[in-house]
Amino acid sequence: MLSEAEEAEYLRLLEEDEDDASREDCAASLAAFAKAAWPILEPSTELKWGWALDAICQHLEAVTSGEITRLLMNVPPGSMKSLLTGVIWPAWEWGPRAMPHHRFLATAHKQDLAVRDNLKCRRLIRSAWFQRLWPVVLTSDQDAKTKFENERTGFREAMAFTSMTGSRGDRVILDDPHSVDDANSPVKLAADITTFREALPSRVNNDRSAIVIVMQRLHEQDVSAVAVDLGYEHLMIPMRFEADRKCSTSIGWSDPRTEDGQLMFPERFPEKQVRELETVLGSYATAGQLQQRPAPRSGGMFQRSDFEIVEALPAGSRKTVRAWDFAATEVKPGRRPDWTVGLRMSLVGDTFYVEDVVRGQWKPSAVEQTLVSIASQDGAAVTIRMPEDPGAAGKADAQTKIKLLKGYAAKAVRPTGEKSVRARPASAQAEAGNIKLVRGLWNTAFLDEVCVFPAGTNDDQVDAFADAVNELALSATPFDMRKLL
Repeated sequence: MLSEAEEAEYLRLLEEDEDDASREDCAASLAAFAKAAWPILEPSTELKWGWALDAICQHLEAVTSGEITRLLMNVPPGSMKSLLTGVIWPAWEWGPRAMPHHRFLATAHKQDLAVRDNLKCRRLIRSAWFQRLWPVVLTSDQDAKTKFENERTGFREAMAFTSMTGSRGDRVILDDPHSVDDANSPVKLAADITTFREALPSRVNNDRSAIVIVMQRLHEQDVSAVAVDLGYEHLMIPMRFEADRKCSTSIGWSDPRTEDGQLMFPERFPEKQVRELETVLGSYATAGQLQQRPAPRSGGMFQRSDFEIVEALPAGSRKTVRAWDFAATEVKPGRRPDWTVGLRMSLVGDTFYVEDVVRGQWKPSAVEQTLVSIASQDGAAVTIRMPEDPGAAGKADAQTKIKLLKGYAAKAVRPTGEKSVRARPASAQAEAGNIKLVRGLWNTAFLDEVCVFPAGTNDDQVDAFADAVNELALSATPFDMRKLL
């Protein structure tokens, strides 16, 4: 049996062994350090980790090793980007990587945000755990909210992005240079770009110093777009995988997902939560903030200013169609279902009026019930147009729906050409001022989707819209067709 002194010595040696193992693990991996530091930074919150966080850590490690000196990381909000980049990474370089001489400048669109992370980083470095393993001594003469320094002359300083003057750093961290409001203000956006091009580069110490940008996309001409043009290493992780935009970087990293729609961080953002977030944000913000694929706010093929909202259809003869776009009948696990859309449009004179849009994420049986119900409400005078998918199954499905609509003028048309090609006549009519919307609750969702096409997440309303215009234009008189197409 050990004496009290022997037991105390045994526990001391055991703790030393554990500390040595922790030092070794943390020095080898920023991710390991982040996981160890988490209880100090967020003691009441469970840590959820995923491959996307590993990717951020791997690229920051490449900056530390000198492989990368200009890094742009585009990731959705809530991805621990600020905590990993602005709080944990500086502490990792000072402690586990034995680089306390490094000087960090951290900036954001609001100084409050930069100061927030400054305080978190200082709290982590001052913690008993950090000081026991890596005793980095902070000086008392430079220990403020906006700047703190250690005895090896390393410091971390926080400042507002548009007020970058004075200090220079070995690491300049630019975290979300734009606010949402700034990104939608041409004057403020231009000022941010000027600061990035002219002021930021002068804040680095030498050619070995690094600039790291971490942000979500808010505008097609934001700081990220400029950084890409300047040749920054680009880590881009959309919330949902898009195979044609698969990201790979120079350090050998590649997005591990293989199927369109796979989530980035299901441990933190499961399918249900992502779908709710997409609904709240709308198509435009989803494309930029979640998918890192911003579209012009004013529109791509369609401009918001082209669509006048009216209170009702004018008097006069009209031709009316209800065009449908159906969701896929089979939804793969982990994939959000598409929308089924029924858009009603009338042609009065030379003007197309979008009267109504119904849409839902329905099961096949509910789709059939809705199809019949809407046809009954529209009446027999309204033509019903639906797509016929290629192959025998698509033809059979279309025939089944047409049988359900016995007594109505229903037809199935096989789509030809790319979606953007099929939408050109509708785009031309909108640009000419020939398309108007009848005021309704559906207006906002319709415009949000149409005006980011083809860069948006959804295009179901666009497909139905384009089919309705094409159907009415083709049913016009030859003279009218020359004017409309």
